[in-house]
Amino acid sequence: MSTHVPHLLAGLVDDAAVFPPGSAALPDALAAHRRHRDSWYADLVGPLLVPASAVISGELARELVAAPDGPAGPAASAGDSAANGPGVGSSLVVGLIGDTGIDGLPAALAALPAGVTARQVEVAVAKRGEDPLPGLTALLGLAGRSGGVDVHAELPLTFGLMGALDALAAARADGVPVAAKFRTGGLAAELFPTPVELAAVICACRDRALPFKLTAGLHHAVRHRDPETGFTHHGFGNVLAATLAAADGAEVDEVAAVLATTDPVPLVERARAARAADRPLWVGYGSCSITEPLTDLIRLGLVDAGHDGSGGDDVNAGHDGDGGHGA
Repeated sequence: MSTHVPHLLAGLVDDAAVFPPGSAALPDALAAHRRHRDSWYADLVGPLLVPASAVISGELARELVAAPDGPAGPAASAGDSAANGPGVGSSLVVGLIGDTGIDGLPAALAALPAGVTARQVEVAVAKRGEDPLPGLTALLGLAGRSGGVDVHAELPLTFGLMGALDALAAARADGVPVAAKFRTGGLAAELFPTPVELAAVICACRDRALPFKLTAGLHHAVRHRDPETGFTHHGFGNVLAATLAAADGAEVDEVAAVLATTDPVPLVERARAARAADRPLWVGYGSCSITEPLTDLIRLGLVDAGHDGSGGDDVNAGHDGDGGHGA
């Protein structure tokens, strides 16, 4: 673990460079991910998120072979490297995003290039307004045969949510490696949950001991209004502090107040107090930019931007997008 990135923030930001609004070409995303994994802030960065279709089509394998410097940097840990073994993809850890739907995920897992490890798969089980249970049932069947790969079920924050969380919690209690995933933004105002709505979801996951991942809209650390769209975005620092509060027993109204604040001071104070702890509940989030969250964390004093010789990249190395909607 780097001395610059506290344990609380380990693996917080998955690299979603190829997804909108960044939409980097896969070769560029692989090169940028290598720089991130070689950098002094590598501990902040999770796996490279890759569409399942890019694996099934062979695009990922072709780009890895063509990469001038080999795969995308050192593995997340020595254990990953040892497990992967030698080969072109021996140090690339990915998360598969199910753009093929649930039915395409087994083929994507089977088509991973030699040595490339899937840490997680993520897929939507329903659209807004649809009953999530049929899709979730199908996904749980896959999760039981995933070989230990974590499976994140993306659930709409609408009809049937609590029943779906109950089903996920029951499967997890039976040893199935599943977690929830929620969207916190998008291209319309209704896709941004209110602080109360998001707080209710965080507390519901807390009550079920159910990990969750977030994606979309988490552009910056502190809650803010985007002057271009007029949408008010959740801050990932707010989410971190709110999750810590929920883990300490806070109820929905208190968690919602943490999510709603635009004052960074209480967020930073709570995060600093827990900097050496495991991050409770919140697995992390996908962002098409690594630089933006890193820059905010440095400005807030939660990450030390000094260099310890473990990597040569500066904070702007491998900037891969300007959004953060993620996958």
